[in-house]
Amino acid sequence: MSELIDIVMPESSDEGTESVVGTWLIKPGETVKIHDPVLEISTDKVTVEVAAPASGILAEILKEEGAEVQPGDILGRMEQLGEEEAAASASTNGASTTTSKTTSAKSSSSEDLSAELTPAVRRLVKQHGIDVSKISGTGKGGRITADDIEAFLAGGAPSSGASTRIPHTPMRKSIADHMVRSMLKTAPHVTAVFDCDMSAVIAHRNANKDAFAAEGIKLTFTSYFVRAAVEAIKAVPQTNSRWHDDALELIEDCNIGIATAIEKGLIVPVLASAQMLDLKQTAEKLQGIVERARDDKLDPSEVKGGTFTITNHGVSGSLIATPIINQPQSAILGIGKLEKRVVVDENDQIVIRPMVYVTLTIDHRGLDGFQANSFLSKFVDTLQSWN
Repeated sequence: MSELIDIVMPESSDEGTESVVGTWLIKPGETVKIHDPVLEISTDKVTVEVAAPASGILAEILKEEGAEVQPGDILGRMEQLGEEEAAASASTNGASTTTSKTTSAKSSSSEDLSAELTPAVRRLVKQHGIDVSKISGTGKGGRITADDIEAFLAGGAPSSGASTRIPHTPMRKSIADHMVRSMLKTAPHVTAVFDCDMSAVIAHRNANKDAFAAEGIKLTFTSYFVRAAVEAIKAVPQTNSRWHDDALELIEDCNIGIATAIEKGLIVPVLASAQMLDLKQTAEKLQGIVERARDDKLDPSEVKGGTFTITNHGVSGSLIATPIINQPQSAILGIGKLEKRVVVDENDQIVIRPMVYVTLTIDHRGLDGFQANSFLSKFVDTLQSWN
């Protein structure tokens, strides 16, 4: 009998994060080459593929989909094959696939489309037995999104009170548990609200966005929010901290998380050591991590070590929100919708200005309202005096 090799859960890149088995990408009896992905591990932050430790056949699955796992757990076992045996098996599988595609053009089209789907969408397709060739994608480049799947399911359901159950993904369940623990069981939340005139930022962006674009960099408003947040953290370092029972740990690096909506939920990639960056570097690095987040290509290290979070909820139309703190951080900054409003200026004149509501939600165990107001005062002043 060939040697059995364990498929082992890798060491976690983010201590304290719950990991569960997402999707097994191959079935027992199927052949895989060394380093090819065999299953996905999901957390509330990322989905990570686990690679085959050797070329061979999947002999057994020990951790089923949805099972909680820890670093070092044995997920399954493979029957190792020699290089010649693996190549012959792969060749046979390829020939079989070619025959299948020749006899069924429709199946071929569906398989090609499936190869382009994100893991979350593939799971929905598998759960509901959907022929993806019948769905028009609304995502980037025509890619099929989870919303497209849900719309397709809703459209195919009777209108007489019928409903469709979309099973929670491991990421969605982890986010829910994390938020409940933060809001109800860990930190007493307090939120302060300020108003901010974005005239100076808009003028600066309009004057510089073309030069940035010439270098392939998108100059977004979020870049300015990050720079202003860094200045506010310098003024009120307690906002960049972690609560312990015996002390408040002030963290020197401003590792700023950017809450980013993706197809399967919400992820917070981290802009590490933001205090070391200028506006151009901030914009460039933001562009990279946000694009990788939306393409489901973030490295686990890119969601690790955040010390402060910014959520720009205004991009979807919200004016004011009270975000939940991303534990074990001590504060989260919320940015509302940018809109023109009538205000009274410093000369007591009624004018129309581009305004935005900004909020800071704090962990009241370590910070007080005075510190929240001081942070927002510095944040707003930095944006309103930008030059």
